[in-house]
Amino acid sequence: MNELIQATFSSVNIIPTALLVFVMLYWLAVIFGLLDLDFFDIEVEPDVNADDVSAVSWLNSVLAFFNLGKVPFMVFLTFFALPFWVISILANHYFNDGYTLLGWLYLIPSFVAALFVAKFLTMPFVRVFAAMEKEHESAAAIIGQICTVMLPANGTDMGQAAVKTTGAPLLLNVRTTMGSAVQKGETALVLEYNAENKFYLIEPYQTI
Repeated sequence: MNELIQATFSSVNIIPTALLVFVMLYWLAVIFGLLDLDFFDIEVEPDVNADDVSAVSWLNSVLAFFNLGKVPFMVFLTFFALPFWVISILANHYFNDGYTLLGWLYLIPSFVAALFVAKFLTMPFVRVFAAMEKEHESAAAIIGQICTVMLPANGTDMGQAAVKTTGAPLLLNVRTTMGSAVQKGETALVLEYNAENKFYLIEPYQTI
């Protein structure tokens, strides 16, 4: 155990260790509500414009290959930091006899290997976050629309309302703002989407 602690805080492993500690502190801050999940999120444009081949587009394609932009940055960094730390620790333990310069050189293959490990580990999350993003976009498109109440609703009891689309009407689970209620056949304005409880907040349209 003492040998592992010494290796963890040795000069050749201090960068992977610092990254791992940073990730741990970040998730502790998220758990205790000090930071939002997307506090360090970055925007990555995965599509490459064939008519504008540039360093930026090349970098975006590389980031997209490793699932950056498909999963939140901190989720990727979490799955990168631990393999980076483990690979660095093992490489210096088995293939380095105390040479600092060699240990720093090992950071390069350790970094590259950890990228591929992180890509593999984050693959199951790509579809999850894609589905969440699609749901978020659909919800955003409904906000501000006029709906027709199908089942009565108020601030505590869930009801249903329909929003007109180019196809079949979209049926929503709804509640009203506190102190108001809607009855079947009335119209209401969609105010916001409650992602946690999966319902839309509406208000009688006549009162707006």
